[in-house]
Amino acid sequence: MPEGHILHRLARLHQRRFVGAPVAVSSPQGRFESGAAAVHGRPLTRAEAWGKHLFHHYAGGAIVHVHLGIYGHFTEFQLSGGGGGVPEPVGQVRMRMIGAEYGTDLRGPAACEVVDEVQAADVIARLGPDPLRGDADPALAFKRIAKSRRTIAALLMDQSVLAGVGNVYRSEVLFRHQIDPYRPGTDMGEAELAAIWADLVALMKVGLRRGNIVVVRPEDDHGAPAYAPGKPRTYVYRRAGDPCRLCATTVRTAELEGRNVFWCPSCQGGTVGPRAQSS
Repeated sequence: MPEGHILHRLARLHQRRFVGAPVAVSSPQGRFESGAAAVHGRPLTRAEAWGKHLFHHYAGGAIVHVHLGIYGHFTEFQLSGGGGGVPEPVGQVRMRMIGAEYGTDLRGPAACEVVDEVQAADVIARLGPDPLRGDADPALAFKRIAKSRRTIAALLMDQSVLAGVGNVYRSEVLFRHQIDPYRPGTDMGEAELAAIWADLVALMKVGLRRGNIVVVRPEDDHGAPAYAPGKPRTYVYRRAGDPCRLCATTVRTAELEGRNVFWCPSCQGGTVGPRAQSS
């Protein structure tokens, strides 16, 4: 599932491509037909992201709310001939947006709906602070974590605690701060939480700028290749069974609340964890 920096990149891109002019909105697939008709031809006034949610604000107050989920993605195309040359839709296009020079197709989202300002506010109210938003208040997340006996690894992935953090940032930021992923939230100190927050802000800003999750410090960015071609190196994410980049201990993985967590038992306090695997 795309992490929050991807949604913020999309919001910035759509802000540049579409804001300030009427947008032709359609649903070639048909599943968003009534929603598309509700905003078709209206000027887009603002595009913004909150965590893993994208909001397109249209003149008149209608808002298109998108959550990509696991499979959702946008595909951009450039128009030719001053708005002509629109390509035929390929695959199941839930929503198509056509502006003056560019278009984009949305496929496979978990949610694509028209909401009003109250409904959008309800979605946002269920989210924790977003490290990429300047109006975020990390103290809200610190309070929720400090009151919970759930593991810090699970809490960092809970979108009602922190919005936009996914499995890569979760696993990597805990490694960078040498924190046992199985520590309960009640055992986390405020200074530790503040350091995690500051690191997430910095790392996600890099992700926003570069379009990739870059987490390995320059002095450690060597040796074994990344877990997939074209991806930057990670310390522990998807490296179960490989030696830790810092201490050579075997990196572990285990399922935690339905998602795999990755960690180094030596660098992060020695936890083995339930059903831990080394490969």
